[in-house]
Amino acid sequence: MNILGIETSCDETAAAVVKDGREVLSSVIASQVEEHKIYGGVVPEIASRRHCEAIFAVTEKALGDAGLSIADIDAIAVTYAPGLIGALLVGVNFAKGLALSSGKELVPVHHLRGHIASNYITNKELEPPFLCLVVSGGHSHIIEVESYVGLKVIGRTRDDAAGEAFDKAARAMGMPYPGGIHLDEIAERGNDTVYKLPRPRVENAPLDFSFSGLKTAVINLLHNAEQKGERVNVADLAASYRKAVVDLLMDNFLLAARELNTNKLVVAGGVSANRLLRRRLAELEDKGFEVYMPSLDLCGDNAAMIAAQGYYEFLVGNTAGMELNARAQRDIS
Repeated sequence: MNILGIETSCDETAAAVVKDGREVLSSVIASQVEEHKIYGGVVPEIASRRHCEAIFAVTEKALGDAGLSIADIDAIAVTYAPGLIGALLVGVNFAKGLALSSGKELVPVHHLRGHIASNYITNKELEPPFLCLVVSGGHSHIIEVESYVGLKVIGRTRDDAAGEAFDKAARAMGMPYPGGIHLDEIAERGNDTVYKLPRPRVENAPLDFSFSGLKTAVINLLHNAEQKGERVNVADLAASYRKAVVDLLMDNFLLAARELNTNKLVVAGGVSANRLLRRRLAELEDKGFEVYMPSLDLCGDNAAMIAAQGYYEFLVGNTAGMELNARAQRDIS
């Protein structure tokens, strides 16, 4: 079964064709990173306009690279939530028009479900149930994946997401957009024991995250050093900060694993590309855990993951008509 996936939730215009939820026949991404870099972050209006300009060509190339026509597609999966509302609307309306004109079924896919499904592409043997840590620029969740379409959030951030915390701290340290990637690279050269940073906890909610206090601690440290004329070693600070964020992620993830009595752990989302997080997760395999991570090319936003999840949604009849609308926020369950 061939599923065409379309993804426009933020600043990547993407289309892909995936066979039977696991085999990527094509994957095309038009990135806007260079354009948004001059503003230090994604400008929603610009993102929406660029999606309008790119979506037809990207989809046409995805079909061409797969050696298929729209007639060979069984269903069209599209990210409908969550994300930038203007950006989502471009993808949803394009997918609706394509589905209507071609007579194909339309499958709405939640963006975070897509990130989880990136692991089905990388790890062909992976099947639910498992516990998943979803970490990206806008989301930090611990999710109990009971089946391909049955998911339950058991922990989430109360303020900033991990990726957002990385980006904001990186910007305060003078790094260019996208900050999290640069912070991760610079941290590889630093000593993570130099700066003592807090590990905030959420009272009475041990599986939830809070990163705003950690981010504020770094900003205050930088401001205080500037006022006193003291030099800050950016590599050491980046390493110390990265370790604090990863410590928080790992502590809660392992606590959830103990509470659910599971040793099958999965990570997904843009922050799953973080070098330290991947190393810490890989170390768990020596302690009896099964650990699954997406390949680096599938960590960020892409349409292959949307097509992969779309396949499983389609199998259980989760389809939509022309009434489908985009949602800036939507719970994964």
